[in-house]
Amino acid sequence: MDPSGEQRWRPKPLRVGTDPDPRFTLANERTFLAWIRTALGLIAAAVGLEAFAGDVIGSALRTAFACALLVCSVILVVVAVARWLSVEHAMRTQRPLPLPWASFLLAGLLATSGIGLAVAIAV
Repeated sequence: MDPSGEQRWRPKPLRVGTDPDPRFTLANERTFLAWIRTALGLIAAAVGLEAFAGDVIGSALRTAFACALLVCSVILVVVAVARWLSVEHAMRTQRPLPLPWASFLLAGLLATSGIGLAVAIAV
């Protein structure tokens, strides 16, 4: 353990192996922040839907879609943190990077939301 206690606050996946090249760590962080920006975009979409779609979609359906977008946002934040840690752990232990299953999850959630919203607007 580091005498200054620096290792104590780190999550377990970041306490093993050797530090990777800082460029890779920073690239991993940028990817994490891109996922967080996407989650913020989903929050903004939920707020915009609830605030401005009153004439187009009924109240109950609009609220359900806004809540679904907010739930997607929360899931995305949790997935982003898990992905960041797993990539960082893989780099530190020099293992292959994990598959980007979170990308498939996000694509599925957004496609489902988009189709549902299109049907709600058309009906």
